Amino acid sequence: LKTLRNHWKKTAVGTCLLSWGGTWLYGQPRDNLLRRAACEEAQVYGDQPLPSNMPLKRATVFLNPAACKGKARTLFEKNAAPILHLSGLDVTVVKTDYEGQAKKLLELMESTDLIIIAGGDGTVQEVVTGLLRRADEATFSKIPIGFIPLGKTSTLSHTLYPESMNQVQHIINATLAILKGETVPLDVLQIKGEKEQPVFAMTGLRWGSYRDAAVKVSKYWYLGPLKTKAAHFFTTFKEWPQKHQAALMYLGPTERPPEEAEEQRSRPPFHVRLYRRLALYWSSPPKEIPREETQDNWEELKISTIELSIATQNRQPDLTRTEDFMNICIEADTVGKGQFVSRGSQKMSDPQTCPEGSQCIQASKCILQLPEGTGGSFGIDNEEYEAMPVEVKLLPRKLHFFCDPRRREQMLHVAAQ
Repeated sequence: LKTLRNHWKKTAVGTCLLSWGGTWLYGQPRDNLLRRAACEEAQVYGDQPLPSNMPLKRATVFLNPAACKGKARTLFEKNAAPILHLSGLDVTVVKTDYEGQAKKLLELMESTDLIIIAGGDGTVQEVVTGLLRRADEATFSKIPIGFIPLGKTSTLSHTLYPESMNQVQHIINATLAILKGETVPLDVLQIKGEKEQPVFAMTGLRWGSYRDAAVKVSKYWYLGPLKTKAAHFFTTFKEWPQKHQAALMYLGPTERPPEEAEEQRSRPPFHVRLYRRLALYWSSPPKEIPREETQDNWEELKISTIELSIATQNRQPDLTRTEDFMNICIEADTVGKGQFVSRGSQKMSDPQTCPEGSQCIQASKCILQLPEGTGGSFGIDNEEYEAMPVEVKLLPRKLHFFCDPRRREQMLHVAAQ
């Protein structure tokens, strides 16, 4: 004890190393047992017999090796790839080499039975944007999508899979959910500027001071747990109060159409179809195309806010809702500096938080007009884009993502309550 007291620095370092080593030695066998159990479960799916005339299901994996600080490839090959191969899927892995490559690859992709995204929020946005920019997106959007969370931020994983502190367990749960086949429909936001092609988002758009401060948190890494508060604190040294002014036009929620079961009917002969087509053409006068959006339906609003967010309901989807809408949160610009710092820490953990005193709007479509000379950036699914006037349109239940059956049951249970 006297020696330890006299060499307390060496003692502290040694204790930390022993603790880390013990945790590592305990975690490796535990993770190996999880991988073995998952492979055995996947083998059950792979051993199921298939009819001789039925080909193997084709799965195309878009892997971003740069995700999770370059560890994504190792995480995928150790935890997810063995499960996919043992399940009997015909797996094709496409590795992206640079930002934006997934969008271009989606334009050239041939038909597939499954699309699997292995990465973070940025990879999800690239794949979804490339998918919905295709000329035949109406067909390709029906392909179910699996998401294996490997990135630093993986927002959709909180919706699709149970929470888990163990990264290996979380990846395994996501991969097994693809094999189980349960899907949930998720909304998509179409964000279109004046000139560029539209960008598609699964979470939403943020514009304001909280987002700008969140981007700078990593610069204060040397402050450890205080880096978040430091980033927001130094932001208050700028012109205060910080106000973001714009004009907002929006349309209200739309009613969800009833889902009709698709019935496969035998196609009538050619002469019958020709007769019906001609009879319909000569008997019915030309109909005027109804205008869904008239000028009277738009609501206009002048806003001055510290932050504006437009978000889908994918964080807590309601599978039984009767209306489709996105949530627009306009936060008050009368926020004190202390309140800004404390609230910024809360928004780091849940960016879609709409604090008290904010104006909340439910809309199916909106147009955001910014004054000339407006700088700054938008955060679209945690990816940075130049701030500009945009039109945001909700595409309700556009894509189907694989989810854990337990999460789907929870969604239905909450909706029933």
